Amino acid sequence: MKKGCLTTLVIFSLLVVVGAALTINYLYGKENQDPESFNTEQAKLSDIIVKSVATGSVEPRKEIEIKPQISGIIRELYVEAGDTVKYGDPIAKVKVIPNMLSLNNAENRVEQAKINLDNAELDFNRNKTLLDQGVIAMAEFQRFDVAKKGAMEEFKAAEDNLQIVREGVAKRSGQSSNTIVTATISGMILNVPIEEGNSVIEANNFNDGTTIASVADMEDLIFRGNIDESEVEKLKNGMTLIVTIGAIEGREFEAELEYISPKGADINGAIQFEVRAAIKLEAGEFIRAGYSANADVVLDRRDQVLAISERVIQFDKDQKTFVEVKVGENQWERRDVTLGLSDGITVEILSGITEVDEAKLWNQPIKNTD
Repeated sequence: MKKGCLTTLVIFSLLVVVGAALTINYLYGKENQDPESFNTEQAKLSDIIVKSVATGSVEPRKEIEIKPQISGIIRELYVEAGDTVKYGDPIAKVKVIPNMLSLNNAENRVEQAKINLDNAELDFNRNKTLLDQGVIAMAEFQRFDVAKKGAMEEFKAAEDNLQIVREGVAKRSGQSSNTIVTATISGMILNVPIEEGNSVIEANNFNDGTTIASVADMEDLIFRGNIDESEVEKLKNGMTLIVTIGAIEGREFEAELEYISPKGADINGAIQFEVRAAIKLEAGEFIRAGYSANADVVLDRRDQVLAISERVIQFDKDQKTFVEVKVGENQWERRDVTLGLSDGITVEILSGITEVDEAKLWNQPIKNTD
């Protein structure tokens, strides 16, 4: 029994001795350890831009769909996508395929009008003879003259109607032909969705009509996009947008915000508001319609101001901002600083330090690799 107690006492004594040795070694190492050092950063002149991002695309401000005035078959196409046209330039020619019922009715109307005209002329000639003989008065003869003129106009109208059904236009209308589809604005042909031989329908109360071509002014482009509801109240018309197009690397375009939608829309579970901005192009510069683009909405900016990284800024218990400035080897001095505009990465320094001061990156000590 006594032997077991002795053994336990020896083991306990050894543990105490080892623990004491380890503690002494740790304290000695801490005392002789090199003091912790930190990286530094200096303030410099920089541009600070606070912005929000809108996603969208580049579009022409005005894109017009050209539709035929008559139904028929495309006989000739005079343009293709990429061509430049002026107002009134021919785009396509439509061959009229008359409706058989309409054609038959138009022909019957002409025949009936011819019969009425022949009858009116017969009455006119008969009563003209009686007038010349003094049998009837001029007042009585006048109604036969009016009847003849009315029958003549009805006959001409019936012929015009037949010609419209057959050819698409009447000669008396003064038009060369509405079978020639012309450009209604000057610009560039963006798309020709039909081919020669395709049937086309004129616009009417029951149909929008067939689009023969779309024309747009490619010198007047806009950015159309959407911005989140959390940012929309920061916007106002006239703000500058920086538009970047994924397909055009290394090029930024300025745009002026000119429209903010008064109503949001649910897009993929988030409320988005449509915005439009006029893109400023240099002379002779060309951008294709439909490019996807992002627009940085400049909410505020400072150009060439003294700025430093946010990571050197510290806060005391009263939420006052300060930095630690290097004054010697591993020696630091607190400097209270007044901050200005921040973009989340870089912050403007209004007062407290200068460009020559080295501020401590307080949360990034240099690790000793020895």
